[in-house]
Amino acid sequence: MRIVIENAAIATVDGDEGAGTEYTRGHVVVDDGVIEAVGEGPAPDGQADRRVDATGCLVTPGFVNTHHHLYQWATRGYAQEATLFEWLTALYPVWAGIDETIVHAAAVAGLTRLARTGCTTAADHHYVIPRDGGDTFGATVEAARRVGIRLHGVRGSMDRGESQGGLPPDSIVETMDGALTGTAEAIDTFHDPSPGSFTRIAVGPCSPFSVSTDLMRTAAELARDKGVRLHTHLAETLDEERQCLDEFGCTPAELADDLGWLGDDVWLAHGIHFSDGAVARLGATGTGVAHCPTSNSRLGAGIARVRDLVHAGAPVGLGVDGAASNEDGGLGVELRQAVYLARQVKGPHSATARDGLWLATRGGARCLGREAEIGSLEAGKQADLAVWRLTGMNHAGIADPVAALVFGALPPLALLLAGGNVIVEDDEIRTVSEADAAAALGAASRALAEKS
Repeated sequence: MRIVIENAAIATVDGDEGAGTEYTRGHVVVDDGVIEAVGEGPAPDGQADRRVDATGCLVTPGFVNTHHHLYQWATRGYAQEATLFEWLTALYPVWAGIDETIVHAAAVAGLTRLARTGCTTAADHHYVIPRDGGDTFGATVEAARRVGIRLHGVRGSMDRGESQGGLPPDSIVETMDGALTGTAEAIDTFHDPSPGSFTRIAVGPCSPFSVSTDLMRTAAELARDKGVRLHTHLAETLDEERQCLDEFGCTPAELADDLGWLGDDVWLAHGIHFSDGAVARLGATGTGVAHCPTSNSRLGAGIARVRDLVHAGAPVGLGVDGAASNEDGGLGVELRQAVYLARQVKGPHSATARDGLWLATRGGARCLGREAEIGSLEAGKQADLAVWRLTGMNHAGIADPVAALVFGALPPLALLLAGGNVIVEDDEIRTVSEADAAAALGAASRALAEKS
């Protein structure tokens, strides 16, 4: 299908941090799921199956969510005043009751929310694998196929339960061999490395306080043998750092380095408490960081050194994180949160609206190793794009459309395309029934609460 979008403000995000070509009244031409042309003025003459008059709209790349836990949509509102370790201790016993039906409902709802806030690619870290829960990982993959956005499914694992000094109950941890086997099966079953694919799989032992060093090391070897990326939580709280120093005599970043968990095929969730040396090391190795500003704020975990990491050369993108620590569940608000938190540390000149947009698009694509395919509006890239309507009262009078998007209320979506497919139109999801998704989520949440 050939789609021509005209008369729109366009932020291509085709440059480095906070930079990119912009058009005040331009066009985007999409052909067979790929961007054919982007530029100022009317589109070149040519046949179109559909023309979109985007007067009063801003076109941006589709947002890239670099860290999520979709199953957590079934447990929003729990442990509201808890630190990370307190929050995990409260929620792990509840999550022990998830099954593939609950996970599918939660994932459909979570992905629908992401799409409604401009997200066209989501990385989901699924590390809770109950023994009698069925195919919970496959349920997430199927949910992404229904909603229609790209999924980077991270097959997580834990092998260090309470009996071995870890936080999770023993009922939701695997043996090391079981975790490796399950991860290999997920890659072999679902991973599609072809250009423009909608399903990619990564390897993701959960964190140093729920995974043995043997599993961390061998999982990295498995990922590299299979040619897929690596993802884990790291340096999220000072509690984690203290535990790591007490147990291993080193910081989380040093432990990750020793275990083979730094490199340009790795992205880390949160990455808040890094020393100057660790920041430099991440930059030198090209290790990515998923910055989760709202979740970090809800848990009081701290503020990631985003600007320092980017300047050191580390890819940095935005993450929503699980809805149990970010009940909003959308990616759109994270742009403003990221900019405002950065300004709390280094002042109002330290982060711009365009920095926020860059993190949500090109920065996220870099984290996931897909900068050549997504993250900016350029000819030859996948047609993942958002058309934001800025004509309402919430944005009237804001002359800068990027500032309106990032600093104002999240605008309604006139159109959201993923690979040229319509996912959202006129601010309504078109691939699933939002009412049905909400009903299924409510039922799943109630069923899980009854189990616990």
